[in-house]
Amino acid sequence: MFRLWYSLDMMYRDTRDASRTVSFRQAVLQGMDSETGGLYIPERIPTLPSSFLNKIPVPSFRDIAFEVSKLFIEEEIPESDLMAIVVDAFPFTAPITPVDPTTYVLELFHGPTCAFKDFGARFMARTMAYFNRSEKEPLHILVATSGDTGSAVGSAFYGVEGIDVTILYPKGKISPLQEKQLSTFDGNVRSLCVEGTFDDCQKLVKTAFTDATLRDTLRLSSANSINISRLLPQSFYYIYGSLLIRDRCPYDSKLDCPSLIVTVPSGNFGNLTSGLLARAMGAPIRGFIAATNANTTVPDWLASGEYTPRSSIATLSNAMDVGAPSNYERIQALYSLNDARQMIAGYWLDDAGTKEAIRSCHDRTGYIIDPHGAVAWKAWDDVRSGAMASMLSGKTTKDGMPGLKGTKNIAPEWARDCADKKCVGMILETAHPAKFGETVRDAIGREPSIPERLERVLSLPDRSQPMNADYTEFKAWLLANL
Repeated sequence: MFRLWYSLDMMYRDTRDASRTVSFRQAVLQGMDSETGGLYIPERIPTLPSSFLNKIPVPSFRDIAFEVSKLFIEEEIPESDLMAIVVDAFPFTAPITPVDPTTYVLELFHGPTCAFKDFGARFMARTMAYFNRSEKEPLHILVATSGDTGSAVGSAFYGVEGIDVTILYPKGKISPLQEKQLSTFDGNVRSLCVEGTFDDCQKLVKTAFTDATLRDTLRLSSANSINISRLLPQSFYYIYGSLLIRDRCPYDSKLDCPSLIVTVPSGNFGNLTSGLLARAMGAPIRGFIAATNANTTVPDWLASGEYTPRSSIATLSNAMDVGAPSNYERIQALYSLNDARQMIAGYWLDDAGTKEAIRSCHDRTGYIIDPHGAVAWKAWDDVRSGAMASMLSGKTTKDGMPGLKGTKNIAPEWARDCADKKCVGMILETAHPAKFGETVRDAIGREPSIPERLERVLSLPDRSQPMNADYTEFKAWLLANL
């Protein structure tokens, strides 16, 4: 039944059919609409009260997580249970590290698997377990990963009663340490090494969700950013980081009320979608740079107005190797092309530029950044150093060359502020650089130190199983093993 926008109940609508709405519980357990193949988005985006956003000192990460999740979950989880979920999900936070007077790195790698996916995966696992506790049949999570999602999901769900997890990852297209994190699970978590790309893995998962025979046999759900409960928690750190920067940046940059531009390493575009939600909720964010590698589907859409999904290209920033990003569908359902262009600038970088960005960041600031954060660093540094001013003057990046995509006619509404040096930047560092030690060593001459929680994984036996990118084979495996 269609719900009016002013309904007191928070409902979630299908991106492909707005008349199809479900509760938060249904959206979490189903993952996506099995009949249409659409994803779930909130019918309305609530706003945080100014008294909370302007609180001094800035609210803690957990306080922000609790207040935001209340708005989206409402009465479906009692407040005492919701606070317990938040406390259990987040024994870590997202610190801000200033690297120069106008640049801050939001470090998202302090969770158990050293990647930003820990924030969404741990909250999702706990809400899903809460909703699943009265079910008699197990819930089967299928997740495709291009790098860090799988290990974060596996870690978050490991040992959770009544839920098991199957992770699909592309053979030879993730870093050795990332593969080790994925291939060593046992118990209720298993991994499949797929002969193909991330897009092949994602297609297998999405096809399974819309397979009526399979869904009649198994209770299926998703755990990457297809699932709304993975997406919403990522808004927490945008709000937290932007509030911290708002309070301290006048002392660092000496700028009077600068515009905050967030640069997001982007692949499947769930992270950027979460940032857009945070901005709509009241986070003091002026705009975004969608920073991609050679997989430029969304920057191309912003520049040309034409959305053309394509096969993914393997790069050094492998978690962003997505040619048909799922969350484009959410962005398109929430915003018109013109609205998206007002908020988001598109940028891309090749592998040579990525290595140079790692070196440049380290040489100029002393900070060691991973290949995904390096794309964001280079994008922000170019934009603040003249690329946006050039775009406004009519100069555009040559076709096929890395850099800012677009023309002065479609420049974001914050472009002039950036050209006039009235912006500060928040770069999302989405993974610990030790997960990409070889690439970092090639760039700066040494590998970063490896956290103990990553080092322990190296001694574990591999348990992943090979799989072709053939749906009939995948379906047969699911029926035989789940």
